[in-house]
Amino acid sequence: MTMQQYITAYDSTLRDGAQAQGVSFTVEDKLKIVERLDALGISYIEAGNPGSNPKDLVFFERVSALKLKHAKIIAFGSTRKPGISPQADNNLQSLLLAKTKAVAIFGKSWDYQVTDILRTSLAENLNMIADTVAYLKQQGKEVVFDAEHFYDGYKANPDYAMQTLRAAADAGADVLCLCDTNGGTFPDEVFEITKKIVETVNCKVGIHCHNDCEMAVANSVAAVKAGAVQVQGTINGIGERCGNANLCSIIPNLQLKLGLSCIPQENIADLASAARFVSEVANMMFNDKAAYVGHDAFSHKGGMHIDAVTKNPISYEHINPELVGNTRHILVSEVAGRSALLAKIHAVDATLTKDSIETKRLLEHLKSLEHDGYQFESAEHSFDLLIHKLLGRFQPFFALNEYNVSIHEFSANRSNNAVAKVKISVGEQVESVSAEGDGPVNALDKAIRRALERFYPQISEVRLVDYKVRVLDSDKATAAKVRVLIESADQNGSWTTIGVSTDIIDASWRAMLDAIEYKLLRDSQATKHLVAT
Repeated sequence: MTMQQYITAYDSTLRDGAQAQGVSFTVEDKLKIVERLDALGISYIEAGNPGSNPKDLVFFERVSALKLKHAKIIAFGSTRKPGISPQADNNLQSLLLAKTKAVAIFGKSWDYQVTDILRTSLAENLNMIADTVAYLKQQGKEVVFDAEHFYDGYKANPDYAMQTLRAAADAGADVLCLCDTNGGTFPDEVFEITKKIVETVNCKVGIHCHNDCEMAVANSVAAVKAGAVQVQGTINGIGERCGNANLCSIIPNLQLKLGLSCIPQENIADLASAARFVSEVANMMFNDKAAYVGHDAFSHKGGMHIDAVTKNPISYEHINPELVGNTRHILVSEVAGRSALLAKIHAVDATLTKDSIETKRLLEHLKSLEHDGYQFESAEHSFDLLIHKLLGRFQPFFALNEYNVSIHEFSANRSNNAVAKVKISVGEQVESVSAEGDGPVNALDKAIRRALERFYPQISEVRLVDYKVRVLDSDKATAAKVRVLIESADQNGSWTTIGVSTDIIDASWRAMLDAIEYKLLRDSQATKHLVAT
């Protein structure tokens, strides 16, 4: 087996990824993602099919003005239609209007697809491939030929599948990309077939996998091991049906595990951030369980695991999370034990050990809170506050004197249906304010902000990112406890806090107060650090 030192990373998020359910990129979205992927060091960005919709033509016109450092933009299309010339094919002419230096063309490599879906002859399909590639090469284009359904086609009729590749290669294709379009091929099959192709054709070979058997990443790596030098995929694996091969896993697998190069080495630490950026722009929930880049990828909860990781991270981590821009998370919970608390405690008091009285007291308090329904795995910032308070290292920024909320019926001329009143003290000064809101939580949020902004103007920087409610003991019906998680953010990052109560307003209020107190604590610590330095 011979492996190349450099593997071309080819991203199809803006074309194949856009075919995922619930994803619809605007032109502005696509431009933002192009710039982000270029900064990451992706070599090729397949950005859309200009023959499929006018929006893509607008995008290609605007993307040409970007000053890209790494990426080459690719327009995507199909071979000419049966029975006409490339010059007469409207889709091909639209492809040329994109004015990209490189294009990707897909053509049928499975005889069944040719005869029963495309409904033309096997010979005409070969002509379509050859004519299209030759025509685009005459226009000065770099051409990637996507052999659609190649692995299924090869297993059904290997001779014809090979003829489609030769037709493209003989016409001047720069890369022959083998596509597992149905996502049903296994890694051993991909390896063996790809190896035969690499040894047979005098052309660069690429791989394009779908994830219908959840093997797209494994299949992509297998193809590279067999000699493929271009690997196609999408950020976070988004795509039609079960998705595409996930570049956020493929790139570190190849680069960190196999010693190959996909993107500049200094950029791989930007991978986790890029993954979250694309998820945000696509308006999709980010997969916290994702390998390498997910929040949970390097999270540890079990006491024995945490103890081992604290001694040496390689005991339960296959790489240093910082290599891909991720971080280690020690999850505090009733099953974690005292060792799990040390990293958190040491941030406040480095002199304490897992056998200290304070550590034992914190663990007992944690168990009591979790018995009441608190769960700090997803709200570690509330736990940070708790440590400061229980160790006597928290100086209150304000005191809450009282609050109340009233709710009234919606009326035709009023959009707000709740009024909150909040009374606080900051030192000797008392502030009492009221605010209307769209619901009690919104009204409380507005009221506490108004009360505090006179004393702490930075409160205005905080925005609500996410709000989650979970019923903990549904058998108690309306008397059940609820757990509220609030994610807040400012220009310096995000933090998550928690509140638990039988009253959803009270649970929300507790999480909201923690969010504000954490913001003020973090800012005050940053200020002290600046003064000290």
